[in-house]
Amino acid sequence: MLLKPKVKLNRVTDITPEILEKYNITDLILDVDNTLSTHHGHVLTDGLPEWLDNMKKSGIGLIILSNSKEKRVRPFAKKINLDFLSLGLKPMPFGYIRAMKKLGSSRKNTAIVGDQIFTDVLGGNLIGVKTILLTPIMPETTPGFRFKRKIERLVIKLYKIKNTEV
Repeated sequence: MLLKPKVKLNRVTDITPEILEKYNITDLILDVDNTLSTHHGHVLTDGLPEWLDNMKKSGIGLIILSNSKEKRVRPFAKKINLDFLSLGLKPMPFGYIRAMKKLGSSRKNTAIVGDQIFTDVLGGNLIGVKTILLTPIMPETTPGFRFKRKIERLVIKLYKIKNTEV
């Protein structure tokens, strides 16, 4: 079940402190592209500033972990005032371990939030953290991404992954 997320939601702003409490999650490792903004975009998803404020007020630790280069991630992270790690090499465990170390979190209380099964969910499950899969904000248009999304749809169907009841 390495490809099956613990929680499936549409948008990052659908994650509430109550959901996190239900799963004993105190820290979130956040992807950027198609999770907090469109792929390589800098426009924040609707409601993101308020959601970030709510998470921080609720005591939830937040950090960005992206496979993108620093020149893409740094300006975005600065815009929303979050610490970040770039070139995360997801789904390999290195970035997740570094992110948890920066947060001072443990595997049992941490979740990775992202839009891709073969990076975010697979990596999170390999390292032993909870996984929250989101619907991508906007479909990517490159052939490689379109192929990957087609395979993801097959995995979603095979594992009968549906949005989590909240």
